[in-house]
Amino acid sequence: MEQQESQRQQKVARQIQKDMADILIKECADLVKGVMASVTTVRVSPDLGYARIYVSVFPFAESERIMKSFEENNWRIRRALGTRIRNQVRVVPELTFFLDDSLEYIQNIDNLLK
Repeated sequence: MEQQESQRQQKVARQIQKDMADILIKECADLVKGVMASVTTVRVSPDLGYARIYVSVFPFAESERIMKSFEENNWRIRRALGTRIRNQVRVVPELTFFLDDSLEYIQNIDNLLK
């Protein structure tokens, strides 16, 4: 059974999601060049030490390259996030990126129905 997220977790997750979207547009635009990447969901651990960031990539064919780029530049993204949320949290959470392939799934279902 999954534990309900606390108000604090939800608040920090929303803030990280908002800031990550901004970071991908501004500081790390070179990582997503030629691709539309959006942060769909952020899940934060109860101790706020870890953040799971779900990213949707379009076109989907580029997703592997983008996810590899995020992992290689994790320190850079985390540092950019740290400068934005340092007043809200004691420790900047460790970031883990996951591919949100729900759009690809929906498109696949749509194609099958046609």
